[in-house]
Amino acid sequence: MVPITQLSQSLGDGLKRLNAQVSTAESCTGGGIGEAITRVSGSSAWFEAGYITYSNTQKTAQLGVPAELFSSVGAVSREVVEAMALGAAARSGARFSVAVSGIAGPDGGTPGKPVGTVWLAWADGDQVISECRQFDGDRQEVRRQTVNAALEGLIRIVATEMSLRG
Repeated sequence: MVPITQLSQSLGDGLKRLNAQVSTAESCTGGGIGEAITRVSGSSAWFEAGYITYSNTQKTAQLGVPAELFSSVGAVSREVVEAMALGAAARSGARFSVAVSGIAGPDGGTPGKPVGTVWLAWADGDQVISECRQFDGDRQEVRRQTVNAALEGLIRIVATEMSLRG
């Protein structure tokens, strides 16, 4: 596994080449993605904002996630993380964003959404991709794996944009 600081540096290098910024919308990682990004000196040139929206109320207030989603699909869902990613980008003005919501444990799991279930979404403008991952380990390990996956996904979408530009 690539060290988190190395992933953040790689992300920053790509964003600088594109002259673009990124924002984060975090629930289960509690700011871990933003912390990883800001380990890199000069990240203020490409890290726009981080939203730690642990409660559903704050997901709605800070990111514009429709409140009715929580009762219909739950906070740990594709619909919520996609809304979080779009909200973070729109509210910060960053071109790219990542959002995460999951069950890090040790409590909170259900048969349908066991501990380690994490939804991630990445936005580039109004285009969003998302995926559900199932991570193993204790709370800290689930959170660490989520930060890694979030950064790896950002690197992929930035690299895709760079390849399109030639």
